[in-house]
Amino acid sequence: MPTPGNALVGQSGGPTTVINSSLAGVIDAAAKSKQIGRVLGMRFGIEGVLSDFLLDLSAEKRETIKALCTTPSSALGSSRLKLRDEHFDPILKRLKRYNIRYFFMIGGNDTMDTIHRIVSYARSAGWEMTGVGIPKTVDNDLFGTDHTPGFPSAGRYVALSVQQGALLARDMQRVDQFTIFQTVGRSAGWLPAAAACARRKPGDAPHIILLPERHFERDDFLEAVANAHKKHGFVSIVCGEGITNPDGTPVSASTTTDNFKNVEFGAMGGTSAAMILHRIISDEFRWRGEFQVTESLQMCAADRAVKLDLVEAYACGKEAVSLATRGNGGVMVTIKRSSKAGEPYKSTFGTIPLSEVAVHARPMPDQYIAPGGMDVTRSFMNYVTPLVGVLPEYPGLTIKRAKV
Repeated sequence: MPTPGNALVGQSGGPTTVINSSLAGVIDAAAKSKQIGRVLGMRFGIEGVLSDFLLDLSAEKRETIKALCTTPSSALGSSRLKLRDEHFDPILKRLKRYNIRYFFMIGGNDTMDTIHRIVSYARSAGWEMTGVGIPKTVDNDLFGTDHTPGFPSAGRYVALSVQQGALLARDMQRVDQFTIFQTVGRSAGWLPAAAACARRKPGDAPHIILLPERHFERDDFLEAVANAHKKHGFVSIVCGEGITNPDGTPVSASTTTDNFKNVEFGAMGGTSAAMILHRIISDEFRWRGEFQVTESLQMCAADRAVKLDLVEAYACGKEAVSLATRGNGGVMVTIKRSSKAGEPYKSTFGTIPLSEVAVHARPMPDQYIAPGGMDVTRSFMNYVTPLVGVLPEYPGLTIKRAKV
């Protein structure tokens, strides 16, 4: 059995609507464990350990922890600090000072790498500690899991935004002939693809979906825009922020990167993919149009949270504690879908080594991308619909000219 002691938990990277639900799951499960004493929270990720800014989460009131489940953003605060060699010794001193024997972090690829490196360093120095990762990302690109907590709610946010924005575009088509909605997601198209859930009948928006898994081909895109406009009277376009040109350069032309060498699309006053697409269409057709870049709003819209997402996020936090206290460390919790297409959704939990998550990504597979690369397939809709849920259907007017 692992050595009894205190637990340390942190959040890292961008938030999701349900990341605090995972945190509540960790706290609740740890409180029931005989092997874990206090649960300490890192303020602003791993920076909280380095600066000795830890919160005693075990001292919080029960109603506060319960309320975390429906609280947006990252309650502990986040960080994108990339660990350097000189950080490990100060971190180890804090771990020993607070008798940390269980280490949990909620995050994506870079976060899983952080857990793996810290636990490995501690053990090499003779400090026994068990680390488990809890998945989180709206991008849905973590390797080894059916989906990540945060994606269903973000997908619903995108789908509702596109659906409702399309009603505006449809009715304003004599003013604005096109609209472009940009989602977050550097290199995976899961989130822009989720916009397809906005469709309730043929012809509904979005008419074009641009995915990072397929290079942006200007001529093919303009042809698709012209065809959609001719057919529908307006054009609804959704794009991932990380779409690239055939030579691999970002359509956004961004060159700004974060500490992990990830491109910061639209950062520091730069352009966005939606802005570039807007310019391309306007220059070609001389149309007026709109672009909508919501950035982090899709990561924290608690009013559009999916109940399934909240439940699974909380359960992932509990599962992480269960794994750690049973000595199953060095892994990330995964969600495994146990139901088939057309059946009521069911899932179980699994694990994947942290080292594998840290070095792999999970782009959309080819069978989810339609021929031509600007839409999704029925297979993708079978995958995503149980997660995002069915969207409301708005009544439409019967358009007939008045007779005198």
